[in-house]
Parts: sequence; C-alpha cells; structure tokens
Amino acid sequence: MGSDNLTPNEPVDAGHVPITEEFDSPKHTMPDALPVAIALLFVAIVVAGLAWIFRAQPVATGSIDEAYAVDIPDQSTVLATVQLTIKNVTKKTINLSNINITLRTDQGEYSDDAASVTDLARYFQAYPELKEHSIEGLARETKIAPGAQVSGSVIVSFPTNKVKFDARRALIATISFYNANPIEIQR
Repeated sequence: MGSDNLTPNEPVDAGHVPITEEFDSPKHTMPDALPVAIALLFVAIVVAGLAWIFRAQPVATGSIDEAYAVDIPDQSTVLATVQLTIKNVTKKTINLSNINITLRTDQGEYSDDAASVTDLARYFQAYPELKEHSIEGLARETKIAPGAQVSGSVIVSFPTNKVKFDARRALIATISFYNANPIEIQR
C-alpha cells in the first residue's frame, strides 16, 4: 500500500510516508541562500553597530611635555624627571592610582613607577639640575574633575646612562586610575 495507489479522496497516512519523499533533496529542506545571506548581513551590521556604540572610551588624554635625566655618579643609572599633562575627558571625576614610565632604547626596555612626591625635595637637593627641569610633583591619589587638567613632574630611575636616555627610541607613560581604564602617552 504505497503512496502510488492513493486516490485523490483518500487521506495520506503521515506515519507511512516513504523516506525517499521525506528527504528527497536539499532543495526541499533548506531555505533559499539569498534570504539567509541577507539575515546574516543584517545581524553582522547590528553587532558591529553595538560594538561601536559600547566600545571603551578613553577617560583622559595627555602629553609628555619634557623629559630630562642626570647620571648618578659611580652607577650605570640615571634619575629622570618627566613632566606630564593629563586631561579628564569624561563627565565624572577620575582618581590617579599610579604612573609608570617606560624607556625604550636600542639596548632594551626599562620601566619604573614614579617616586613619591614626598621624595622629590630630597632628589632635588642631591641633583639640582632635576629641579630646573621639573614643575610641581604629580601625586598619586590626585583627583581630576570632569574637563579639568593637571600638570606635574614625576621622577623615575633607569639602569642606563644619560647618553642612552637622550638617544631613546620612545618614552611611554602609563597612567592608571582607580575608577577607569589606564591610558598610555608616548613621546
């Protein structure tokens, strides 16, 4: 009793449909390619738009205004003062957490966290040239109001000499905040 013997008035028994009719060809079971491609393109555009809208926004901008180093006698080390300017570009107050300075030279890369502002006077007393190239110290915990900017100097040390410091390939300041993503400033 196959489906070939059915008369037009006789109902089809769905439980006994031959497998060759059920899975006859992909044409009968797959949707057309064009609507699927259009739907995938639409989903990709929506995902890209959402990624653009909710992307990470920088919380601050900044610049390295000056960098100056002095050799520490009898050591292969320099003390460097780096003047920074940081501007808050958000609508909320941001709080400085840490300032890290990275020096890239032909001999390698060196990194150091900024010295405490309370130590600056001691460094300036020992190395007066640093004071000539510094402004007020930039302290951790500094609060920067929305739209405001702060400028200040930090002191770091690197295991190199002044000649290599002055011939550096790059100087990078990584500014960390308590309540926002860090930023990098390169000179």
